[in-house]
Amino acid sequence: MAHIIAVGNEKGGAGKSTVSMHVASALARMGHRVGALDLDLRQKTLGRYIENRTQFSAQNNIALPSPNFVALPDIDPDSLKPGENVYDHRLSAAVAELEPASDFILIDCPGSHTRLSQVAHSLADTLITPMNDSFVDFDLLAHIDNEGENIVGPSVYAEMVWNARQLRAQAGLQPIDWVVLRNRVGSQQMLNKQKMEKALHKLAKRIGFRVAPGFNERVVFRELFPRGLTLLDLKDIGVKHLNISNIAARQELRDLIKALNLPEVSVDF
Repeated sequence: MAHIIAVGNEKGGAGKSTVSMHVASALARMGHRVGALDLDLRQKTLGRYIENRTQFSAQNNIALPSPNFVALPDIDPDSLKPGENVYDHRLSAAVAELEPASDFILIDCPGSHTRLSQVAHSLADTLITPMNDSFVDFDLLAHIDNEGENIVGPSVYAEMVWNARQLRAQAGLQPIDWVVLRNRVGSQQMLNKQKMEKALHKLAKRIGFRVAPGFNERVVFRELFPRGLTLLDLKDIGVKHLNISNIAARQELRDLIKALNLPEVSVDF
């Protein structure tokens, strides 16, 4: 069976689609067969990212390692039994289509609470949760006191992950490996940043996730999207000398892939 990676966070702007595209294309570049799904049926950012990549590759006659993207198929409502959910069937049909030819299936979840996102979290072998380095995003995981020191209790997203874990346990599946990324991190060492790091590691022990490094805030990520490119594609399109920022970003991606500790994946880029 394919190893399913869900990238989820119920808050927009955390960099889910950027992380999704870079992880999926990095795995493809390492020779793994990768399928991809975009569950944000309104914005479809990952789908657009891959579409841009396909067009750029065709226009420039280059072959870039890419995930195999499929859209969620339509389901005839009349085919459903009483009580069955159409979104469950759309997602299961897409996974079934990708699985025979995939080592990994990456699912980019929407930045909101939806039925599709709930089901995707319960399917995840690995769950990646990118979050901005701020207590606004931290509040999605847990409520914290006014001083930013003590955790008062889990919040809505953490409870959803807990429910997904319960469903997997009832089905006899392996526990979700939950990895939280400190993403879009600023370069300055500020008191808020130090408090965030301390609170996040404290919460990790309490509700059971691992903390991994994400990407620093860099302009290059905004520049890559229109062409569907990732950091690993720059030399393929003729960039001979990477600047310091791009080299650092590639190392961040390398560190992220290592931290995910995915089965049969050794970082060689």
